[in-house]
Amino acid sequence: MPILQPLSERLLLGPGPSNAHASVLEAMSRPLVGHLDPEFISLLERLKEGLRTLFGTSNAMTLPLSATGSAGMEAALVNLLERGDRIVVGVNGVFGGRMAEVARRAGAEVTTVEADWGHTLDASEMAEAIERVRPRVVSFVHAETSTGVCQPVEEIARAAREADAMVVLDCVTSLAGRPVELDAWGIDAAYSGSQKCLSCPPGLSPVSFSDRAIDFVGKRETSVQSWFLDLSLLANYYGGAQRVYHHTAPITATYGLAAGVDLVLEEGLEARYARHEAASKRLLEGLDALGFEPLVAESNRLPMLNALRLPERVHSIGEAPVRARLLDEFGIEVGAGLGPLAGEIWRVGLMGENARPETVDRLLEALRKILD
Repeated sequence: MPILQPLSERLLLGPGPSNAHASVLEAMSRPLVGHLDPEFISLLERLKEGLRTLFGTSNAMTLPLSATGSAGMEAALVNLLERGDRIVVGVNGVFGGRMAEVARRAGAEVTTVEADWGHTLDASEMAEAIERVRPRVVSFVHAETSTGVCQPVEEIARAAREADAMVVLDCVTSLAGRPVELDAWGIDAAYSGSQKCLSCPPGLSPVSFSDRAIDFVGKRETSVQSWFLDLSLLANYYGGAQRVYHHTAPITATYGLAAGVDLVLEEGLEARYARHEAASKRLLEGLDALGFEPLVAESNRLPMLNALRLPERVHSIGEAPVRARLLDEFGIEVGAGLGPLAGEIWRVGLMGENARPETVDRLLEALRKILD
C-alpha cells in the first residue's frame, strides 16, 4: 500500500496553516534547480525585496529562513543574546512564554512582564522593567496567536531604544494581514511564518534584522549557540558577494513563498488589510446571533485570528464534539483554546486567502446546522 493516500480537502480556519492559493501550489510543482543556481539566487534576491515591503523595512538582512516560525523566533534570540545577557519578555499568551523559554535556554537572565490572556501588555509596566533591568534585548509578540490580541508596539519599542536595548518582535500572525512597520517602530529583529496570512505551506520563516543587530552579531564575544541559525554564516549565503554554501535551501517551498508574496503585492497591502477587517466583521456579526462573544476588546482585536467565547449551546454539546462535527461533516477546521483558555474559546483564523465572505458564510452555515 502506498504511504501517500488521498487526503480530505479541508477549509483551514484554525490558527494556521491557512489554505494556499492555486498559484502557490502551481509554483511548487515547477522543476527543481540547485540552491546555488544563478536563477535561484536571483529569485531569492527578488523575494528578499518583496519581504522588505511586507515588513516595512530597508534591512539588508531580510530573508526566508529555511525553517518554521519557531526557528525564526530562536534565530532572533540566540543571535542577539549571549550567556548572562539580560532580557525583558512580555508574556500575555503562549508565544510570549515561548520567547522566555528560548531565552532561558540560551543562558540569558530573563525578566518577564505578564498580562492576563486576552489583554495587551501594559506599556508602562514594560517600560518600568526595561528601566530597572537595563536589558540587552526586549521581546514581545505583535499578534498573539493563542489569544487573538494585537499588541501596540511603538511605546514599548521606544522605551527599549531609550535604554539602548534591541527589540525582537514576533510577527508570525500579523505579517501580510495587519500593518507591520519595522523601521518606523525601531525593531531590530522580527520573524514570521509562511503558513499564516501569506497563505503558503508551513516550512519557511521570513525574518528581518537591522544593521544594528547585524553589527552586534559581528562583535559577539562568543559563538552563536546554534550553528544553523548563526546570522554571520547565513549572511554569506543569503547576502554575500560570493555566495558560500551553508545549507541546501528548500527550493520548492521558496517557489511557493515567492508566489505568495507576489499575490500580496499584486493585491496591495492596504487592500489586503481591509479585506481581513471586513471578513472578521462579517464573522463576528454572524456569530453574535449564535451566542459567541469576542474574547478581546475591539481596539486590540486581531481580524485574522478571532478568539471567541463559546455559547452555552456549544458547552452543552461539548466544544470538542462540535469541532469534530465541523471537521468530519463539513470539512472545516477551527482551533481550540490553549492554556487557561482551553475549553473556553475557539480560535477562528481568517488568514490570507481565507479572509473572504464566502469562507465566513460557509462556516456560519455549518454552525447553524450543528447548533439548531
